[in-house]
Amino acid sequence: MRNYLLLVLVSVVVLGAAACTAKQADQGQGAPEFRTTATIKDIMDSMVDPGSDVIWDSVETVVSAKGTEEKMPRTDEEWKNVRNHAVMLLEATNLLQMPGRHVAKPGEKADDPKVELAPEQIETLINQDRASWIKFAHGLHDATMESFKAIENKDVEGLLNSGDGIDKACENCHLKYWYPNEAKNLQQQETK
Repeated sequence: MRNYLLLVLVSVVVLGAAACTAKQADQGQGAPEFRTTATIKDIMDSMVDPGSDVIWDSVETVVSAKGTEEKMPRTDEEWKNVRNHAVMLLEATNLLQMPGRHVAKPGEKADDPKVELAPEQIETLINQDRASWIKFAHGLHDATMESFKAIENKDVEGLLNSGDGIDKACENCHLKYWYPNEAKNLQQQETK
């Protein structure tokens, strides 16, 4: 009888420990804990701008004294470079959506305060309407996917045409958050 009670007691302790371990594992697999080190400005400067610039500059016609040059990706390596920048831009849209990411470092100023809002003002606008911020990030992602599809198909014309969508996605967001006064001026001019 004594061995039986000891066996039951040991079984209860083992099962209890296993249940606690399983519960801790489940809690650890919940929402990931992101460490937002870079600011939105950092992501724009290091990923969004260079990524979109490579896409925009990958197909162009250059006219000079030497004549006309049609620039486009031709080799597998050139296509890979444009693809890598498209992936960078696609993933930057996800990084921009992470909660807790600040617009800029404390004390950082707008590049052109006559045109742009201060970073604190931009962050307030984003925090007041996160749904719109997410929608703009998704818009940039969707526009970049059009470029990505063209790159995957090595479709030069599709790549050229998709650049406008990226530009429009960027501009729509900037008009809402970076320079909304410019958007108001444009609306007033359109109504005249």
